[in-house]
Amino acid sequence: MTRIAAIQLEPVLGDVEANLAACERLADEAAAAGAEWIVLPELFTTGVGFVPALAAAALAPDGEATALLGALARRHDAVVGGSFLCRDDDGHARNAFLLATPHGIAGRHDKDLPTMWENCFYVGGADDGLMPVDGAGVGVALCWELMRTQTARRLRGEVDVVVGGSCWWSIPPWPPRAVTRRLEAANARTAAVVAQSFARLVGAPVVHAAHSGPLECRMPGSPLTYRGHFQGGALVSDARGRVLARRDAREGPGIAVADVEIGRSEPPDPLPDRYWLHRRGPMSAFVWSYQRAHGRRWYARHARGLPPLRLARERRGASVV
Repeated sequence: MTRIAAIQLEPVLGDVEANLAACERLADEAAAAGAEWIVLPELFTTGVGFVPALAAAALAPDGEATALLGALARRHDAVVGGSFLCRDDDGHARNAFLLATPHGIAGRHDKDLPTMWENCFYVGGADDGLMPVDGAGVGVALCWELMRTQTARRLRGEVDVVVGGSCWWSIPPWPPRAVTRRLEAANARTAAVVAQSFARLVGAPVVHAAHSGPLECRMPGSPLTYRGHFQGGALVSDARGRVLARRDAREGPGIAVADVEIGRSEPPDPLPDRYWLHRRGPMSAFVWSYQRAHGRRWYARHARGLPPLRLARERRGASVV
């Protein structure tokens, strides 16, 4: 059995230093609880919302986020992973998940498709999300990658554990409120089950880190203000989708930690013959389409080619692996 912790973070949007410090504290807490694997949420350096300052918050591949992952892995003799806005040498930003061991970086996965307003800040990747760690096959799936059949197909039967996280946000109570309340209830139910249902499709445990807390930002391409929250729900699931540990969004930042049997098994559930594993609902489908179109134009005008954010590493005492 391996003790694994999923981190739940309440991010400060765009404040890289504050989020790095919070992640370090939570990772230390997880290690004190005996965690041998520690998983940070998607975009743990920034969180995400339509906040234009995020365009300049992407770090270099060998920058502060990578330094923190490596330092934590060495400090706690652990496997530590998480994703962040990463500015590569080609000028593009990507949602890059890096997995660090005490000996260095084991692998990287770039999220395949940005979700909604995320299109404003990074472009998608095309790797298979597979990496070996200590003889185990590790797969990575980030947020709405857990919603797509193509993700389950590439990992099914190939991995001994799936790691990742999300920045899943709510549907605000806009008029007509009776309708948006129903839509948000369905959205919250989906967010709560995607990780463990994904385990049943791939035949491996799933470790899902998450964000919680309020979220307020502009709505892309409109004068409206979005006021909602992150869905939270950090959890550890076994290969049959049984939740071994969960942290509810209402519990705020903290850890979900459990002892897990890492290893692949025959997936209990068949792959569906459709693109989406779960119904998105009419509002999510509409927003997905219009914000993707808006975001790609916004990214080309405002985010592509910016220099990576450089922080003073000596203030953290961490060296890049």
